[in-house]
Amino acid sequence: MTEALARLFEIAPAPSEPRQKDWGEAERRLGVELPADYKDLIHTYGGSNWDDYLYVLEPGCPNENYDLIEWAAHQAEDLEGLWEIEREPAELELEGARVIPWATTDNGECLYWLVRPGLEPDRWTVMVNEARGDRWEHFSVSCTQFLASSLDGALQSSILSSLFPRAAHEFRRLGVV
Repeated sequence: MTEALARLFEIAPAPSEPRQKDWGEAERRLGVELPADYKDLIHTYGGSNWDDYLYVLEPGCPNENYDLIEWAAHQAEDLEGLWEIEREPAELELEGARVIPWATTDNGECLYWLVRPGLEPDRWTVMVNEARGDRWEHFSVSCTQFLASSLDGALQSSILSSLFPRAAHEFRRLGVV
């Protein structure tokens, strides 16, 4: 267990039933192996909502609105169109670099893994893109570290809502709509 996942346990006790995933199928569909900390996060918490604001995406999420595979396909398509009219963030200028969404918010911000050629998934970092805008932030942490550090106030984004995190944390596992 990572230190970040242990911190999440302190913030919100884990549900009693872990989620089982066919990671091979999800990774085949995405075309990449996913970070171990993300797999542990999903196994423990599943697709989830934190402080009634941030939604962690899950492959095959019971709430299809937060399915990682679908989000990845749509975001890749949307970003290709966006790069035709806006400049890519500097982090994506490296040949073969791309982003894959792992979370979203009520306001429409999207949180991505920064995937770079030759970089192991466990070394991917986080990028945050504002909703309907061209501002990006880069954080040199894993997705689980980003979530835990955002919730405990150690990390702050100027893009995410100033109301996040809440003083009293709320967690809920995403189910069928």
